[in-house]
Amino acid sequence: MSAFRLFGWETTVTLRPMKKGKLEFSSHTANLALMRRFVRKFLTNFPFTEKERALMVLGVDEACTNVIRYAYEMRDDQTIRLTIEVLRGCVRMRVRDYGAPIYKALNQLGSNRPKPGGRGIILMRQAFDKVDYLYKARGTELVLTKNLE
Repeated sequence: MSAFRLFGWETTVTLRPMKKGKLEFSSHTANLALMRRFVRKFLTNFPFTEKERALMVLGVDEACTNVIRYAYEMRDDQTIRLTIEVLRGCVRMRVRDYGAPIYKALNQLGSNRPKPGGRGIILMRQAFDKVDYLYKARGTELVLTKNLE
């Protein structure tokens, strides 16, 4: 609960977590700060520890960075779509790109031995309870799921 003072009146407001959020942005690296703020704000009222929230924000940042670096080859005018939704018992984040399919190689890279540049996938797997890659005809959708309990 939060208390607010407005024109001399004090009122208490219960802030409820958002149910769904969507952010679409260009693949310019400067937009990653905006994306991190969006994710952090969305997660504010959920029962995650500060460490869990920080790891989730870092994991989504790593996913978007991989899209920019590999799928879009550093082109800064491509679309990245991030959706976050609350489902029964979990928070699910989807990172969608329309570039070259990159996660098949990155998935293998993060699955066995860490190699330079491959630690981000390991971080995502530690931050989220489930990490899925959906390969599309054009691009990839990375689905990151964190259980609420």
